[in-house]
Parts: sequence; structure tokens; C-alpha cells
Amino acid sequence: MNKGPASSLLSIGQLARQTGASVRSIRHYDDHRLLTSSRADNGYRYFQATAVVQVRQIQRMIAAGFTLADIKGFPDCMRLIEGAKACPETSAVQRERLAHIERQIEELERRRALLLETLQDGIAD
Repeated sequence: MNKGPASSLLSIGQLARQTGASVRSIRHYDDHRLLTSSRADNGYRYFQATAVVQVRQIQRMIAAGFTLADIKGFPDCMRLIEGAKACPETSAVQRERLAHIERQIEELERRRALLLETLQDGIAD
């Protein structure tokens, strides 16, 4: 890249402000090749405006419990379209993630019941 960025590019700070993601998170996504950046002569990262949608999608998928490895494997229909919830290519992974979350809920409910039982047993004494 030349001395400075083109005006259509976003600095990492601008991208962070527009998405609510931390600069550290954006670097992490970029390092995992979920985003594409270019470097200025000074080493600063610059992103295309489409990165705003990508970061928002990555954040949404992480909030749903997907790992960066999962997200990296998702097709463009999930990573590049803001608000995209599913693609035929991702249905199996999404169902698997849902089953995992449901198993975690069942385990937490079991633990809760044990703790409640323990507390009630302690009160009866």
C-alpha cells in the first residue's frame, strides 16, 4: 500500500467505533482471516467499508456460541450479509450448536436441582 489509505478505507479505530467491537477483537478477527485488511507504510491496518457488516456478523455469530473456526468455515452468505441468520450450507452446524447449548442447559438444571436439594436438606436439620 502507498503512504496513506484511500479515503474509502476505514482505520481500525473507525471500524471499532462503527461496530462497537474493540480494536483488539478486530485485530483478532483479522489475524484469523475473517476480515481482510491492507497495511499502510506505517503498518496501520485499513479495511474496506464492507468490514462493518462482517464484524457485526462475526459478533452476532460469536454471541450465538460459534467459534472463530466455525465462522471461518461459514460461506459468504453468512459472513457478508448483515442480519443473515442461516444458509443451507450452515444448517447442520447451527443444529449441532443448538443441541450443544441444550445439553448445557440440561446439565445446569441438574446442578441447580442438586444445589436446591442440598440447601433444603441443610435447612431441615
